[in-house]
Amino acid sequence: MAQKNNSQSEITFAADGYWAEARKPLVCLVFLAPLLLIYELGVISMGGSQPELIRNGADYWMRSWLSQLGLTQTFLLPALIVGTLLMWHIVLKHPWKFSGETLLGMFAESLLFAFCLIILGQVQDLAFQQLPQPVTMFIERESASRVVSFVGAGVYEEVMFRLLLLPLCYLLFRGMLLEVRPSAILAIITTSLIFSLAHYIGASGDQFSVFSFTFRTVAGLFFAGLFFLRGFGITVGAHATYDVIVGVMLVSSP
Repeated sequence: MAQKNNSQSEITFAADGYWAEARKPLVCLVFLAPLLLIYELGVISMGGSQPELIRNGADYWMRSWLSQLGLTQTFLLPALIVGTLLMWHIVLKHPWKFSGETLLGMFAESLLFAFCLIILGQVQDLAFQQLPQPVTMFIERESASRVVSFVGAGVYEEVMFRLLLLPLCYLLFRGMLLEVRPSAILAIITTSLIFSLAHYIGASGDQFSVFSFTFRTVAGLFFAGLFFLRGFGITVGAHATYDVIVGVMLVSSP
């Protein structure tokens, strides 16, 4: 009986260890590093003299803000992301170790949540088809350069809207003397709306449609929930995986 209880305790400890470790900044950094590397090298190799044509919108905006401060180094922004996660890790005083099993589990979770969002989009599509004048969202076939942009969206949109903007909005609402839960809910809703609206800004922005705006708002809520519950790394993985699956694999299929 004692041996059975010990086995159950070990299983529980292992599960708790994974759920906690997957949220740690160092593990998130190691997990997203390949995506960041693929994106940056892809932009350099395919962008030529006009890399801004390939860069994801969030990446372009953050680089523009840095350039206004006189900071134009190509690798400054990814270096700031790496430095932020490392500083976060140091402040929390976590051990400098991680397991391959955790990274594999994070990849599996990213796939799972990406497919959940795909199903959510299909459900919304069915709901919109019931309207008197259904609105649909069309996605054009994508080139290899767009694949690179999809990967960048997973990294830089999550950096901008979840890692930076979400805590700032939360602190803003807390500064307005709201309680913790209302502040968190309002921060999630606000950043999700901004996340959706951002896709229609600028010359390269998408054409506005009710369907795409609604779905992107729902996606923002989905990613914000992931950020709170499963951490930054899995949120980036799910976002990038979803974009690649929907923008390349599903669109390219007959």
